[in-house]
Amino acid sequence: MTVVVEMVSDLVCPWCWLGLRRIEAARKLAPEVDVQLVFRPFELDPTIPAAGVDYKEYMKEKFGGSDESRERSGQMRQALIDYGAAEGIPYQFDRITRRPSSFDAHRIVRWAQGQDKGAAAKEALFKAFFEDGRDIGDHEVLVDIAREIGLDAEIVADLLKTDADVANVREEAEAFRQMGVSGVPTYIANRAVAVQGAESAEKLAKFLQHAAAQLPQERKAGDA
Repeated sequence: MTVVVEMVSDLVCPWCWLGLRRIEAARKLAPEVDVQLVFRPFELDPTIPAAGVDYKEYMKEKFGGSDESRERSGQMRQALIDYGAAEGIPYQFDRITRRPSSFDAHRIVRWAQGQDKGAAAKEALFKAFFEDGRDIGDHEVLVDIAREIGLDAEIVADLLKTDADVANVREEAEAFRQMGVSGVPTYIANRAVAVQGAESAEKLAKFLQHAAAQLPQERKAGDA
């Protein structure tokens, strides 16, 4: 039987890119588990306007401008760079100039997922923001990314101008908040067991195996 793993994450969360790489690695470490990975939206800061805000100013307001806060922020950034290097992720934080709203990027993931391109969309959006410093709240950028992963760019451009799936994405994200998700990435297996944080691939593999062990065993033909 299949273990359905819902990965709740935000596209402006650097830990979530790590989490994506690690859950994919975990699947390879537990090949006996049939995993269906489904991506769910989450906004770390839903108050960000559609046009985004200046990245440096936003980070300064969020973490403070004291020497201590800058040092703490720098240490966390370096830790991410080091963790990323181990996963083949080249974080380039200095290239980021805008803190975008990730809402429309989540719509792209939703549409891509409907065409079995959800993982490709997540990777492309993470790369665009954290490696290339692109504004993934900008519709032109989103259309370019859609084209890169094989979606129909013209259709995506038209959809972004409308409210298509706005209510669905908002309701889905709120549903996970109501379930108690407050940090990302969070992985929920079959709506029964969950783990939060960018855990190692080894720990996530054990999580998958544990979730599989909770499934009812299929009866063989002839069993009473």
